[in-house]
Amino acid sequence: MLQRLFQRLKPLGKPLMAVALALVLVFGHADGAWAARAGGRMGGGSFRAPVRPTAPAPRTYSPGGGGYYPGGGFGFPFLFPLFGALGGGFGGLFTLLVFIAIANFIVRSFREAGEGSDYGTAVSGPNPPVAVAKLQVGLLAEARALQDDLNRIALSADTGTSQGLAKLLQETSLVLLRHPDYWVYGASEDKQTRLLSAEQEFNRYTLSARSKFTQETLSNVNSQLAQAEPKAALTGADQAGIDPGEYIVATLVVATQGKLDLPDIRSSEDLRRALGQIGAVSSENLLAVEVLWTPQQSGETLTADEMVAEYPDLKLL
Repeated sequence: MLQRLFQRLKPLGKPLMAVALALVLVFGHADGAWAARAGGRMGGGSFRAPVRPTAPAPRTYSPGGGGYYPGGGFGFPFLFPLFGALGGGFGGLFTLLVFIAIANFIVRSFREAGEGSDYGTAVSGPNPPVAVAKLQVGLLAEARALQDDLNRIALSADTGTSQGLAKLLQETSLVLLRHPDYWVYGASEDKQTRLLSAEQEFNRYTLSARSKFTQETLSNVNSQLAQAEPKAALTGADQAGIDPGEYIVATLVVATQGKLDLPDIRSSEDLRRALGQIGAVSSENLLAVEVLWTPQQSGETLTADEMVAEYPDLKLL
């Protein structure tokens, strides 16, 4: 009877062994893989409409004794002598003045409507043009100093002011520019929009990057600093076993007034130009910025399989 039961189960032996092996591989490496996906985050900003200064109306001097009158054109005291010179033709002159006033109003309306209609013009109005961009860099794990530099910036950055955010962006761009030998992957994406919809696009980019993390172990956003208990650092023997083909990923998300056309990342030179453009955004135009990187702790890295699975849009440089 046992022999017959064994014969019935024998065809299922190989599939069961394959399932058991897969479970061992998954759960046996789960701790390292999940720990490696913890990330850091820093930045902040605001999407409030800029205050548009109101220019005072031009004032015109009227020699007829009436002083200065806002709005330009002829003052009525100046016109009274003309009425007498023309024989009291008030009706014709009044119609002409009304026509001139209407023409001035139409010209001024078209001029104001045209301000800010193109993204290349100066920012004006309650809904100015805004550029939202995302730049991602994949580096070899040998660039471990990058993690220490980003951690240092996050712990000391002033993320509550526009000047502090601009400094954070410049320092992050410089840190990445100093590791060109370790650049392996890159990708850029930007969208030209208006202020009222810019925050939605900005959040879409940041949420996409944050969704790759299982935990944010270091965060400094809008002056709110939070840090998880660090794990024990890897020993020299542990680090010796790290495959140099493993990676670190940094993501920069920026919202700025005006235009910001990042190059399509296909080479190291394209990535260098993109980092230079983002790092040069001034504090006056910067609305919001977030820098996200994973893994956050020095010594941890992403495997090649994780890079392919989590960051399929990155292009090989």
